[in-house]
Amino acid sequence: MSDPDWTPVTHASCGNVKGPFYHGTKYRLEAGDLLVPGFASNFEEGRISNNVYFSALLEPAVWGAELATALAGGADRGYIYIVEPTGSFEDDPNLTNKRFPGNPTQSYRTRHPLSIVGEVKDWEGHPKEVLQQMLDGLKEKIRQGLAPIED
Repeated sequence: MSDPDWTPVTHASCGNVKGPFYHGTKYRLEAGDLLVPGFASNFEEGRISNNVYFSALLEPAVWGAELATALAGGADRGYIYIVEPTGSFEDDPNLTNKRFPGNPTQSYRTRHPLSIVGEVKDWEGHPKEVLQQMLDGLKEKIRQGLAPIED
C-alpha cells in the first residue's frame, strides 16, 4: 500500500518540510525545554525510545497526548507543545505506508532534540468511546507481543 504522489521525507530532504510542528505527551514541560531521545516511551512500558516523534498536524499530537496520558493511568488529557527540530528528521515508519498510504498524518521522527517553543492550550480531545477503542487496540497489540512502535 503506497501513495503514488507521495515523496518520502528523509534526513536529506527534511529541510523542505515546513512547520509548525507539534508533539503530544503526558509530561508538563516549559518553553525552552528539550525533548530528547533515550527516555521511556510514552506508549510501551519498559521501552527506551531511540527517537522523538512529532507532526506538522495537530491531530496526531492530540492522539499522542491522550494516549500517553491514558496509558500512564493519568486522569488529565496531556499536553501539546509546538516544537522545532534541532537536526534532521524522517517520516515516521509507524504510520507512513504501514497504517496509511504515504504520510497523510505528516508524522516524523528524529534522533535529535526537539525544542519546545510554545504550548497549544486550546485543543479538543476525542470522545471517550473513540479514545477507549484506540486504547483497546493498542493494548491488544501489546498483549500479542506486537510492538506498537518501530523505533
